[in-house]
Amino acid sequence: MIFPISPAYTIRGRIPLPGDKSISHRALMLGAIAEGETRIRGLAPGEDVRSTLNCLRQLGVSIQEQNGEIILHGRGLAGLQKPAGILDAGNSGTTMRLLAGILAAQPFTTAITGDASLCRRPMRRIIEPLTQMGAGITAEQNDCAPLTIRGGKLQGIHYTLPVASAQVKSCILFAGLGADGETIVEEHVPTRDHSERMLRKMGAHISVTSDQYSVISNQYSVTSNSISIRAGELFGNEIEVPGDFSSAAFFIAAALLLSESELIVENVGLNPTRTAFLEIAREMGAAIESTKLKNGSHEPVADLAVRHHPLRGVSVFGKRVPLLIDEIPILAILATQAEGETCIRDAKELRVKESDRIAALAQNLRAMGATVEELPDGLVIAGPTPLHGAEIDSYGDHRIAMAFAVAGLLADAPTTIRGAECADISFPGFFERLGEVCI
Repeated sequence: MIFPISPAYTIRGRIPLPGDKSISHRALMLGAIAEGETRIRGLAPGEDVRSTLNCLRQLGVSIQEQNGEIILHGRGLAGLQKPAGILDAGNSGTTMRLLAGILAAQPFTTAITGDASLCRRPMRRIIEPLTQMGAGITAEQNDCAPLTIRGGKLQGIHYTLPVASAQVKSCILFAGLGADGETIVEEHVPTRDHSERMLRKMGAHISVTSDQYSVISNQYSVTSNSISIRAGELFGNEIEVPGDFSSAAFFIAAALLLSESELIVENVGLNPTRTAFLEIAREMGAAIESTKLKNGSHEPVADLAVRHHPLRGVSVFGKRVPLLIDEIPILAILATQAEGETCIRDAKELRVKESDRIAALAQNLRAMGATVEELPDGLVIAGPTPLHGAEIDSYGDHRIAMAFAVAGLLADAPTTIRGAECADISFPGFFERLGEVCI
């Protein structure tokens, strides 16, 4: 689908968000292996989460959708059924990597695949620790999906993450639920902690031996973490999924960039392992206020009030990068309108996302007239630069499509986005929602 984006003058109004995708995946998977019933409200509606639902149904989990709730009848840690066919994770790396940890402890063999994009993404990072725990895993060339996972009796391990990854961390912790002894995951760069929070909420024997952050003068002070887990039953729960912060970032950016904008983004999940983008935007000069703060399902939630404000360039590197890896595409759009230079480094992980996001950003930004240098691990963007209407290639990547929809609002002429339908992976109705608040 080719979607046209017309320039806009300002953004005003209120935006409700879809449920957080990361939390939705985890609530479904842990509810599936818990004892008893789990009720989930606000589940993310995108295709990625639908892939997790479909896989769990193939594994024998009874799931009902009723009155806006998802109701799972948990089968316990070892109660999943061998699927009749190959599981399909679609475009969802979270589905494949986290579910692999659960499947590694099941007493049967499972095959799991995905779309062409997912089958190019690196899986060695989960194959290695799961093999150390005792699972048998075979993969296609270059250690990519499809994967065949021969589950069974696992042994706890002490594993240090070579690459900062919440998906890999969660995979190992989920496998540790079915392993003998203690499983310990060390991360030198803390990553999002939705799994730890959800596991604790559902009764897991889990501990984190270091504080994850403090925020001092709008700067993150980040320490390494050691997370340990032991086998033990999980118990069904009621889970309220907050609005997805990564989805909120596109609307926050649009309101910051368009003149005279005033926008309320409602019910945003503000887990501190997800909000580095907010702190960086504030360092750039952004005017963003949090209101109606509450704590639901062990996740902080608030409304965000955003007003247009001139921005200045920043440098983003090191331990902050994993905390905003999904928001870097929209940060790059902000950078085109910020005074001075914005330098993004240590983001090589973007090369192995749904697309090579570094290359996609550089190519599309240049097409719109931005001044950008592509680095092996990031980008240098000079601003402020007027943007021109252009034809943009999404590369089938939802975050690229949505970021350049925001860029199109700033351009001097209409912009078209090829493959715009990929936004449905995380945010069905994104373009319509954006149009509702544009003037």
